[in-house]
Amino acid sequence: MQKIAISIGDLNGIGLEIALKAHEKIKKWVKPIYCINRKMLEKGAKLLNYSIPNDFEITKVKGDFEINPGIIDAKAGEYSYKSFLKAIELAKENKVDAITTLPINKEAWSKAGIKYKGHTEVLRDIFKKNAIMMLGCEELYVALFTEHIPLKEVFLKIKKNSLIQFFINFYKSTRFEKIGVLALNPHAGDGGVLGNEEIKEIMPAIIEANEILEKNIFYGPLVPDIAFTSKKGRFIAMYHDQGLAALKALYFDKSINVSLNLPILRTSVDHGTAFDIAYQGKAKTLSYENAIKFILIHKN
Repeated sequence: MQKIAISIGDLNGIGLEIALKAHEKIKKWVKPIYCINRKMLEKGAKLLNYSIPNDFEITKVKGDFEINPGIIDAKAGEYSYKSFLKAIELAKENKVDAITTLPINKEAWSKAGIKYKGHTEVLRDIFKKNAIMMLGCEELYVALFTEHIPLKEVFLKIKKNSLIQFFINFYKSTRFEKIGVLALNPHAGDGGVLGNEEIKEIMPAIIEANEILEKNIFYGPLVPDIAFTSKKGRFIAMYHDQGLAALKALYFDKSINVSLNLPILRTSVDHGTAFDIAYQGKAKTLSYENAIKFILIHKN
């Protein structure tokens, strides 16, 4: 049975509730090791009025603070970061087979003086690899060529050579056989009338990547507003909301986040800390369960 390190996320949010609520189910699939200390676990369980399972295995993450449900707090942000680092440490030492992360709050990280905006940036820095962010479910997966940057900066990143490397890394990480590439501009640029990135950068990158791989894996550029009408497939979006607005409208409850092109496999829930329902017993566990299942299906 595979061992999975679970970073507990922001303790002022829904992460601990999800971990406790889903434990009986996921322990049948994997051996989870939760990155949290006993004192914080007991505090959270008491607030939830949940009992702690006897086989709820933890690995100590130092820290002691008051849990304030629904509050953006530096101490909670720092603890979620330390929990994630502990999970990475376990994976690097081959003590676990993969990592699954529960949600953090980016503002809480900022308040704690953490320089990263999220999990993926941490992984890039630690492993010195260009991690790829992919989100979705078995019906529909979307990889993001650019992620958490201002929209006005996206067009500056759309360059043929960068796209080619991204395409090849994405294929080698997933082995998906058909991958649609979204255009940047409305109507895929309408032959250059609405923008020429498709002609100058994206189409040449598709052609060259397929030539390098010696097979027709990538197709497009696809008109973005109709690319998702079949509600299935594997796609590369040029920017964050282009891909995720459609994905989350279709599969919000069941989709997950996966970090690819790294020496370790990391999956995550595809939702935030949900401070508005924290410690109310309302959190859903489907995305978390699917994040664990992805490891079972795709981990070699």
